[in-house]
Amino acid sequence: METTITIPKLRTLPTLSSILSPPFSLTFRSNSRRKLSSLKQSTSHSHIPLRVSANSQSAPASASATKLASSIPSEMKAWVYGEYGGVDVLKFDDKISVPELKEDQVLIKVIAAALNPVDAKRRQGKFKATDSPLPTVPGYDVSGVVVKVGSEVKELKEGDEVYGNINEKALEGPKQFGSLGEYTVVEEKLLALKPKNLNFAEAAALPLAIETAHEGLERTGFSAGKSILVLNGSGGVGSLVIQLAKHVFGASRVAATSSTRNLELLKSLGADLAIDYTKEKFEDLPEKFDVVYDAIGQCDKAVKAIKEGGSVVALTGAVTPPGFRFVVTSNGDVLKKLNPFLESGKIKPVIDPKGPFPFSQVPEAFSYIETNRATGKVVIHPVTE
Repeated sequence: METTITIPKLRTLPTLSSILSPPFSLTFRSNSRRKLSSLKQSTSHSHIPLRVSANSQSAPASASATKLASSIPSEMKAWVYGEYGGVDVLKFDDKISVPELKEDQVLIKVIAAALNPVDAKRRQGKFKATDSPLPTVPGYDVSGVVVKVGSEVKELKEGDEVYGNINEKALEGPKQFGSLGEYTVVEEKLLALKPKNLNFAEAAALPLAIETAHEGLERTGFSAGKSILVLNGSGGVGSLVIQLAKHVFGASRVAATSSTRNLELLKSLGADLAIDYTKEKFEDLPEKFDVVYDAIGQCDKAVKAIKEGGSVVALTGAVTPPGFRFVVTSNGDVLKKLNPFLESGKIKPVIDPKGPFPFSQVPEAFSYIETNRATGKVVIHPVTE
């Protein structure tokens, strides 16, 4: 299945009527006159075509990598929140200090970012006890160009096009400087070179979701010849679980659930059985599975769909034994391992057809992901001018 959408020419950012009320810490530079008029979102084309769903779009290496690395400003544009709450706490600021990198980190000029449910939960204060200090530039997923490297960085160099999940632990002290700014710093071990056949938007759609999909399968002991049922197979994680189970782990049979409109997408991703949850109860089907990957929060029903001795991995909601939950650990080695499958086209990113969202519409992107109706990933692109 292939869907082609057209993104209209990006508009300039509207002026925000309010600025962050809390004073900035030393990490940020306060400026009482923050104006948005200087932010120009520009593109040399009137439309940017992007193929989504189950088809990768070839993209050559960026010719502007050297240009991006040539000049690093002291301040950058970013989305920030200084208090926990709804989407309205997000503010645009064009006077954020560019973060300083540590010896094992690289500074990335951000080209694209993606949102995950954890971004919304973090902004809402769901794990404030282990969060980094406010104010926060949100964002876990990133793709971009390395513009500076720390003294202990061994493999990456300036000009490299990279992607990754910038927070090693999703809930334990995630970075104060996330990916929804022009620059971010990331440990080298969390990154991989961007697959050559993917553009930056497609690459940004992958890291946290594909790492979560992979780690969940590993934790269940999934292996060749086993069967799996994926709940919410059209979502960011579920769409990748289908593909990984089939093409990396060697599943004998893959079933997945979605609403009616996404059944063909499930089949295009490799599902042998596409279940319309609006018409069928998967837990009542006579067929049972070695593993159920619950990416929607229905563990109580999922445990009814496994074979004796089977496993249920639950990403959200209450956990019913023998189901279990885990929190992903970011690891660039996983991305490196999966890059050949991405470059061969066996595994493809899925970007929601409403996106990519321009940088000016980060609040709208947050509102959309919080409807829990996104297909694949919600991507922000371009982050830079």
